[in-house]
Amino acid sequence: MTIIKGVKQNASSPERWDGGEILDPNKGKTYKVRITPVDGGKTLEVRGYVGAPLLGRTQTWSRVE
Repeated sequence: MTIIKGVKQNASSPERWDGGEILDPNKGKTYKVRITPVDGGKTLEVRGYVGAPLLGRTQTWSRVE
């Protein structure tokens, strides 16, 4: 199952990735997504939103070692 697709590095903010979609597998809905690596890529701040990034929710994803 593909959770995130179409994300590309932002030209004006190279530390941010956006322009794609994220799937909420529980609801079956897709949302726009913005991803920001934190701590050298050890964690990701993943923001799913509708319309503008202000109208969304951020989760912190941690890498499993």
